[in-house]
Amino acid sequence: MIKTILRAGAFAFFVVFSLALALLPLGLAKAIGAFAGWLLYRFWGSRRRIAIENLKEAVSRGAIVTTEPLEKIALGCFENLGVSFVELVKIYYGLGGSILKGVSYKGLENYRAAASAGRGVIFITAHAGNWELLALKSGMEIGPLQVVARPLDNPFLNRFLERARARYGNSIIYKKGAIRALLGSLKAGGFVGILMDQAVLREEGHIVEFLGRGAWTTRMPVLLAKRSGAAIFPAFIKRTSSGHEITVYPETDLSGTEEAALRRLNQAIEQHVKENPSEWLWIHKRWKRVVHPA
Repeated sequence: MIKTILRAGAFAFFVVFSLALALLPLGLAKAIGAFAGWLLYRFWGSRRRIAIENLKEAVSRGAIVTTEPLEKIALGCFENLGVSFVELVKIYYGLGGSILKGVSYKGLENYRAAASAGRGVIFITAHAGNWELLALKSGMEIGPLQVVARPLDNPFLNRFLERARARYGNSIIYKKGAIRALLGSLKAGGFVGILMDQAVLREEGHIVEFLGRGAWTTRMPVLLAKRSGAAIFPAFIKRTSSGHEITVYPETDLSGTEEAALRRLNQAIEQHVKENPSEWLWIHKRWKRVVHPA
């Protein structure tokens, strides 16, 4: 009972805070979001240290080449989170029309070729740019999108997000027991989105190189594609001077072993991170549970 009350109170605070942000002019709201990101960078020391350490190791391995101070790239990661939050609450409350209109596409013909043949389609992406906006815009423009996720701990906030996402054509399939539901959808020509740049448990994937080091990588997209005949396309969103740009890359070759196919998908993510380092989620422990040689 006490836990329910606390969660309801936290949700009420979220609604008041997020609605106040959503009602502000976009430029001011984004400035506040960037400042909130700076505050997170300044005071969330544990995640700041993870981000900078991840960057140092990637640079030392030659996986990332940059002349920018690593602290500046890490700060950009936090600022991206703050600005993305502001953009999303505006969209969730129906006040983000200009944000959605400011999203352009490149490479959509890659997707259309597979869809026109009646094949299911899997977009794999990463926690880069405003990845939730990628899903919302794709649900609107391309077709109903099923996204694999885990439920939030706060059920009030979880229901709020479910309803908000549904307004833009998206539905959530929760990770537990997702394989059967996703296979059925893909065999019927469905459209699925999977974030695949976070560490998974041993039984959920393989150790596959990512940015110069082995990392536990989910086998779900390749497993689904091989069982259903679906096509996999890497798709990423990045910020531009006029808004956002989504790029859909050519279909990924799935020949060979699962590990070989997963390596190709990781390479697509790597390339996007190398080109847009300040927009990737460096605060995640991507290489955890893997013992690396000194």
